[in-house]
Amino acid sequence: MTNVLLMSAADVHAVFDVRTAIESQRAAFTALGREEALLAPRALLPAGDGDDVAFCYVSRLPGTGPVAKFGSVNPGNGERGLPSVSAMVTVLDGTTGRPVAIIEGTSVTTLRTSAASAVAVDHLARADASRLAIIGCGVQGQAHVRAIAAVRALSEVRLYSRTAGSATAVAASLEKELGLSFSVAESSQEAVEGADIVAACTTSERPVVRGAWLSPGCTVVSVGSFTPDHSEVDAEVLARAAVIVVDDVATAAEQAGPVVSALRDGSLAEADLLPLGRVTAGLATARRSPEDIIFFNSVGLGVQDTAAAARIVDLARTKGAGTVVDL
Repeated sequence: MTNVLLMSAADVHAVFDVRTAIESQRAAFTALGREEALLAPRALLPAGDGDDVAFCYVSRLPGTGPVAKFGSVNPGNGERGLPSVSAMVTVLDGTTGRPVAIIEGTSVTTLRTSAASAVAVDHLARADASRLAIIGCGVQGQAHVRAIAAVRALSEVRLYSRTAGSATAVAASLEKELGLSFSVAESSQEAVEGADIVAACTTSERPVVRGAWLSPGCTVVSVGSFTPDHSEVDAEVLARAAVIVVDDVATAAEQAGPVVSALRDGSLAEADLLPLGRVTAGLATARRSPEDIIFFNSVGLGVQDTAAAARIVDLARTKGAGTVVDL
């Protein structure tokens, strides 16, 4: 028998704000860049009909016990009124291996994914980047607005969704929450053209961002190209990019759709890929010119969940959040 901390989504949001999430992700990628993290290969498993896929991450950072996240991506959940990502995070003690916490993982995934994108934007985007385009207005799209607004002074946010009413409702809600200027685009092209930062937050298998639309100096983030058959951006985005940044080279080479395609056709080599951790650790520079187009493809890594979960557990203990049970 052991005492285990159970944390709901509400408990997570009560202790883990956007800025704390961003700092946790900066620490995670820096540890990875310094080769201080232990990261097992990500496991993917078809979870049903169509595009449904189950996933499992296991990793460890200095000073933490092992952390595992098990969950599923179900794109059809949007029509069911449910999040497309569902998951649970399990934290083990670093010495005994006993369970320490079980955390609702959808909230962790949302916060750590958008926070990692904000870390990427902070290190890759021009300092004066202020016009943000968000493609996809679901949970991740909204979280990306909040996170990127924490690292750049945004003068304009353009939203595009296949469902115009959804984008309009999100714009009204976030404008009230954040006090930023929002507009709803009639097409992804309209949203992207002239933007300084583009964040693609969809589950689309086909490109929703095209290289021909990008302005010089633009930074493009894709979080939906997380399997070999999902490509939110077309080949021209990679061709125009001065630097292609990934969360992990080995993982991206096997699972990031646009990268897999470019490696297969010979237009890209693994040596051309720059890990974000080397940039956050100060070991490499991505942007060399204000005119450079930078592309960041994130498939998600276990170290992100480990860093987030460790911080959440520490804060929960300090603030008395969550419920302790005997298992």
